[in-house]
Formats: sequence, C-alpha cells, structure tokens
Amino acid sequence: MCMNKVLDEIIDLMKRAGTRPIETGVPGLSMIMGDIPTHQLAALYKPMIGFTIQGTKILLIGERSTVMKGPSYYVLPIHVPATASVHPGRDGRPYMSLGLELNQNVLQSLLRDLPEDLMPTAFKHFAACEIDIELMEAWLRLLRLIKTPRDIPALAPAYEREILYRVLMGSQGWYLRQLGLRESNFSKISQTVKWLRDNYTKTIDIGEIASKSGMAINTFHRQFKRATGLSPIQFQKQLRLLEARNLMAFEGYAVASAAYQVGYQSPSQFNREYSRFFGAPPARDTEKLRRIESARD
Repeated sequence: MCMNKVLDEIIDLMKRAGTRPIETGVPGLSMIMGDIPTHQLAALYKPMIGFTIQGTKILLIGERSTVMKGPSYYVLPIHVPATASVHPGRDGRPYMSLGLELNQNVLQSLLRDLPEDLMPTAFKHFAACEIDIELMEAWLRLLRLIKTPRDIPALAPAYEREILYRVLMGSQGWYLRQLGLRESNFSKISQTVKWLRDNYTKTIDIGEIASKSGMAINTFHRQFKRATGLSPIQFQKQLRLLEARNLMAFEGYAVASAAYQVGYQSPSQFNREYSRFFGAPPARDTEKLRRIESARD
C-alpha cells in the first residue's frame, strides 16, 4: 500500500476526533484534531510517541522549539512541561495527530529480545523524524482496531510492540533504549522526574537529589537537561505554574492562594514568573481561559 493511501485511511478512521484528546479504546492510544487552544497545549506531557498526521505542531520545551510537520513522528521519553501551538496544513486541512503512551514494561520486554548489536548507541537531540511506510502501516494496524474492539486484547500488544521496535530502530531510538535500561543515567533521571512530579511544592536540594541518583551534581545537571530540556529548578517552576493555572482557572482559587498552594512564598514573584511563562498576568490569563472553555462547552 502506498503512503498516501495509508494516510487517507488513517484520516478516515479519525473522523470522530475533536479538539480534546479522545481515547480510542485501544490502551494508550489517543487522537486529536483541529484548532486546539494554546492553553490546552501548555501541559505536563506524558512519555509518548506522537504521530503528526497533517498540519504542524510547534513544541517549546525550555528554550528549544521543535517544528513537527506532518507526516512525521516524535518521541517524548520522559514527563516534561511544555507549551505548544498547532496549525493547519497549507491546503487548509486541519491539524491531526495520534499519541501512544510509552509502556516501560513493553519496552523492556522488547529490549530483552533484541540482539545487542541492533541497539542504537548514538545520542541525537529531540527532533521530529520522517516517517516511513513500515512505521505508518503499524500505526494504521493499531488504529484499525477501533472498528473491531474484540480484537484489541489479542492484537494491540503486537502492534504496539511493532511501533516501539520501528521507533527504536529510528533516529530517536537512543531515547527509548536509555529509558528501558534500568541502570542508565536516563532511567535514573526518569525516577527523579517522578519524584519531582510528586513533590513539586517542596524546596528541593539538588545535591541530595543528585546523590540519590548516584551522580555528581554537575553530571546530574547535564543529564537532567539532556533528558528534559530544562534544569531541575526550571522543571519544578513550570510544574508549579501549570498547576497554579489549573487551580485558578478551574477550581476557583485566588491568585495568592494558588501561589501558596503550589509552593511559592512570594505572590509578587509568582506574578512575575507566571506572566513571563504564559504571556499575561494570572488573573487576566485565567479569566480568558474560563471564557474560552465556556464557549467550547
């Protein structure tokens, strides 16, 4: 089957997608389409493989901006706070994408079955990757299961494993390999990120966290930024700001209350950092969010 026909069938299967992520019934597989508000795209992203089908997504992690023009795929191997925007294709077709959450158990099982000489060893910076027909067909096979739910338990694991394998063999495969190796520095940083997600309101001691990871402070900083695109302090700050935004916009918190709730000691510092990150002061920004969400509902 040629690539255009594969794309056409994928697009047809995604007709019910909307501007909020839709679970497909296939474990870990979600789809989204259309003019997605930028506030929705400012989030803590889960470890995943993303497939931009058409249109373009611009993802900003720290100071690094990555353009993902369809058809292409990308790998987010670790939880990371980011902002983004999406845009239709040149022909006016809406932005469309699929996401597959990374299952570390499946990844580790796959790595155990692969010969060592097949493993990717070269580090490459996070980037969008050109997708080939084999990987695209694997996505199609997984997506087709939404039409035959009874086949999901038997076939979805095989198609998921194929997608992981083909990504592992691609230019971003290094990330998957490092994530799947329990004693790699990358895997240790993943555990640190999990701790930060659970403890972002606390004051963090970089020396203590580095020591728990078995790394010197300079090595820890370097490995953390390589994995996430952010320093540990920037990571914590962005987690706090994202959570505070949700508290104010959707749970009725006042600005100062939200600041204290997520760990800030100074509301004025919170206001400055919030405005810098989101482009508007907290009260104005969250009022705009409520209006947008009300109009969508």
